[in-house]
Parts: sequence; C-alpha cells; structure tokens
Amino acid sequence: MEEFIGKLWHNWVTKAAGGRYPAAAVRLAEVEKTAGILFRAFGGDPGLKISAADAAAREGRRRWLERLAASNEKQALARRDAETLRLPPEIAVFPESALNRDLYLWLAAQAACDVSPRQPWFIRNQRASAVALARYPGLRARYERLVKAHLAARLAPDDMPPDEAAQETAIRQALCQPGSVVGLPPLHSRAARAPQPVLLWLVAAGENLAAGQAADPAADALPPAGSGEAEATPEAHRAERVEAPDNKNPALIMFRAESLPTWADYVRVNRASDEDDNPNARDAARDLNQLSLARDGKTAVSRVRFDLDLPSAAEDDAPVGPGIALPEWDYRKGLRLPRHCLLQPMIAREAGRQPLPPSLIATAKKLRGQFAALAPQRRWQKAQPDGPELDIDACVRNHSDRAAGQSPESGGYLAQARCERDLACLLLADLSMSTDAWISDTHRIVDVIRDSLLLFAEALTATGDRFGIYGFSSLKRQNIRFHLLKDFASPYDATARARIIAIKPGFYTRLGAAIRQSANILAEQTATRRLLLILTDGKPNDLDLYDSRYGIEDTRMAVHEARRQGLTPFCVTIDRAAGVYLPYLFGPAGFCVIRKPQELPRRLPLLYAQLTR
Repeated sequence: MEEFIGKLWHNWVTKAAGGRYPAAAVRLAEVEKTAGILFRAFGGDPGLKISAADAAAREGRRRWLERLAASNEKQALARRDAETLRLPPEIAVFPESALNRDLYLWLAAQAACDVSPRQPWFIRNQRASAVALARYPGLRARYERLVKAHLAARLAPDDMPPDEAAQETAIRQALCQPGSVVGLPPLHSRAARAPQPVLLWLVAAGENLAAGQAADPAADALPPAGSGEAEATPEAHRAERVEAPDNKNPALIMFRAESLPTWADYVRVNRASDEDDNPNARDAARDLNQLSLARDGKTAVSRVRFDLDLPSAAEDDAPVGPGIALPEWDYRKGLRLPRHCLLQPMIAREAGRQPLPPSLIATAKKLRGQFAALAPQRRWQKAQPDGPELDIDACVRNHSDRAAGQSPESGGYLAQARCERDLACLLLADLSMSTDAWISDTHRIVDVIRDSLLLFAEALTATGDRFGIYGFSSLKRQNIRFHLLKDFASPYDATARARIIAIKPGFYTRLGAAIRQSANILAEQTATRRLLLILTDGKPNDLDLYDSRYGIEDTRMAVHEARRQGLTPFCVTIDRAAGVYLPYLFGPAGFCVIRKPQELPRRLPLLYAQLTR
C-alpha cells in the first residue's frame, strides 16, 4: 500500500511541478539528420558531428514545487566544442511538440552562426542570435514563438532578490532584442544564485578530453577503452581527469584467523571478481554529475584479450624495404606535417600459389562473361575518308548533296578501329582488426573482403584493364602496414591469388596515409582515367589522436590531394553509420554503402562496371 500511495504522490507532485511535457517530447534521433543538414547549410563547420549532450546539475532558482518533487535537478543544454555539436537528447520543455522541434532547429542555426566563440557566454549568444536572424529572416517568426514560450516558463524577476532580478531582466531583454545588452549585471549578495538556464542559447563547452589535446605519452602503449567491442551508447557523460592518489601508508586491517570460513561454513555463491563486467556501471554513470578518470597503471581484461589476438612476428607478413615517410595533415594547426608517418610495405610470407576457391568458381565464371563485353573490341566507324568497304548510308547522303548542288561533308567508307579502355584502377582494402567480426555463423568481415578481392580480380582480368590491389592497417603513425597483394606490373595469377587468400585482420585504420601512398602509386600509371577504389568497414581510427576529428580531417585532406593529382577516389563501405561522415570525406557522390555485407563480393565488380562505363 505504501508503494502504491508513493507512486500516486510522485506522479501528482511531478506533474504539478511542471517543466516537462512527456506527451510533446521530441528526441534528438528524430531530428538529427534535419538539424545536421540545417547546421551545414547555414555555414556551420562541416567537420563537426552532432551528438547528445550530457545532463548536468541545473543552476539557478527553482519553484518550490520543483524542489518538493525533486524534479528538473539535471538538465541537458546545447554546447559546441572543437569536434562536436551537442544537443539535448530529448526536448520536452514546451507543451507543443512543434515548439520542441523548432528549438532543435534554432539551436542548430545559432550554432552555425556562432561567430564569437572566444567572447563571454552572454555576449557570444546574443551575437550568434543576431547574426542568425539577420542572415535568415525566415527564422524570426519561429524565434519569437520560442522566446515567448520560454519567457512564460521562467521565474519572473518580481519573485527574485534584486541582484538576481537585474540579471533576469537583462537576459529577457537580450532574448527579445539580441545584441542590445552589453553585459550581465554582477551579483553582489553572497546568497545570490546563478541565472536560470537559457534554453535558446549554447552553454560554454568544458574541457574536451576526447580530443586528446593533453594526451599522455604512456597512453599510447595500450588500446583505448572500448576496443573489446563494447556496446555503443548515444548518451554523453561529463568527465574530468584527476590524479590517482598514492597509497603510501596503507591501512592495517586486523582480523582473527578463526573468522575465516571453514569447509563446513562454505556456501557456494557466485561472487563477482575485479575483472568481471559491472552490469550496473551504466546506471551508476548516468546518476553521476561528473566522471573522474584516473590512470592507475592496471590493465583491463578486454585489453589483454585484444593483445593476445595479434599475430606474432614469425607469422606476420615480411617487410619490403626500410619504409616510406609520408606527411599528415594537422587541422588544429592548419598545416601539413612532413615525414610525420612511416609506411611499411609488406608482402605475404611464403604464400605460394593457390587456385580459386570452389565456392567462387561459378560466380567468377558468370562475372567474366559479363565483363567480357567491356573488353576492347574492333568496331566499324562510318563516314570515313578511306576504308575497305563502302558506307551505303554515307554514299546515298553524299549523292543527294551533290544533286542539290552542295559538296559532301563526309567520306563514304567503313573502317574498323580498336576501341581501347584507357583506365587504371587501384583497390585499397581495409584489413584492420574490426574486420575480424562475425557477420554470420560461417563468415567474418575479412572473409567477405577476401571473396570480394578475388571476384574483383577475376572480373577485371576479363576486361584487360590495368589494376592493382593493396591492403592496409596501422598501429600508430610509425607503423602503417601496407600489404602488396597485386601490383600493376605483375599479372593476376595463382601467386597473386595466394596473397589475397592469405590476408588476415591487422590493427587499426590510419586511412590518410594509406590513401596518399595509393595515390602516389596510381599517379605513376599513364592512363586517361585513374580510379582509386577504397574498401573499408568503418571510420578512420588509431591509438593516438587519429580516433578523433584529427583522423577525419587528415583523411579528407588526403582525398583532396588525390583529386588534385587527377585521380578519382571512391569509397565502398559496409558501415551503416557511414552516412554521417563519408559525405564530408568523399562528397555526396563519392561513396556507396552496402547495407548487407554478404552482398559485397557480388556487388563490388558491378559497381566498378558502373563507375567505368
């Protein structure tokens, strides 16, 4: 009975306190694509991704009913940093869902017009609002509706102490007339509280630990957290880095030996160990206002298992040459770092010669028949000045022209000419550790990639096109592995087939360096059309800063450099979330997402035929 009455009281007092309208709630997942398009269309940084903001303790005064119901203690507010535009995961502050949706769109538009990021919070948001309304007058009607609804939900200045009332009055004027208030009045009383959150403005972003500006050199020795295929979550958590305390004087705990359990006292209980996953960790993290991260020198079990899966040096591919130094783009400094990466060409050790797997023979035969139509053939050319046979149509047309008193404009013969396909293609395959994931009971991603490379080579052999196949993986910038599977000078035979069959998952995906080396190889080919085909299963990442926006920007710059060399980069991926970042890297028409990975071997050759038709 107590529990029943408690639920009734909680529901009633929470509803009476107000501040939330669940029936009109709009979630970020519903408007994420629209807000992203609007943000970039209004001139926002195209490299920023849109993600959920974390819920922090709410500042400012609350109504007594809100304090009684313990509601609205936390609130997620929009913020922007160097890598992410964070919007609330859900907006339910207005009774109408249209207003909640408009608030998402307004926050995206204001973030795109944030022209004064170094200014104080109060001035910065006023200028961003004024710029957005001046550039896009169509937003004014929505903005005025949002301001009216937001002011009605805020505490009135009459219910506040004088200092807080002055600040509230200034905020209200700044909302109604952005840019009209030069500063926020100071608080003189010690009992005064910070102003209430302004839902239409961005808050100042805190320190971004994910960007890695203050990375610890020792941190590169281990894979990052989550490398053990942890479950992804769209929620965000505020974090700070702290120093682990030194346990110089550990406490001495006294116990009696007779208190230890004996065989007679033993009870079989499934007790958790330190290495077991905590099922309540996510709920505990959600309840904390801020997560504190410290490096204690211990190794997580997921990292140990990850390292045990790596191949030994004796089983690894053989290096070829001393390595190739390559540059890398640092978007934070806006400059190209020369000789920043070291790429090591590698070749399979004692791969031998292999026939085509029996499971692919029928498909390969069908593809060879289809691609044979693309092979160079002799074709008759009409209306030629000289040739072995007469062109009847041209002769009739020339006779009519002479009868009309006009001179013939074309010849009257048929001639045969060989139509060559002057193109070269380099296929670059991602062989990172993520390709070791299973997509079915019998196949991993790397198995699908292997079959795709084999069928791709079989199909191109029928056309006579020049092509090369390479694979890559990386372990930080000084160990980028570039696997030679088939170069342009060698034919596709049993040896090249054996190298493709011998591929195995490697490390990480430093895509920028691999694209630069592939572009240098492809640029040496004397062909009218040169296609750089990239096959991957995820976004660029590595152990260092490359896992953040740094890797995205470096890959984007490598793609631009390849286009300046006269190449055509095109990306084929099986990552379903690739639509978020690939348009920024390759452009809207520079990539293709294969939703079902098992269809990749069949669709890759057909996609090549479409690109080169």
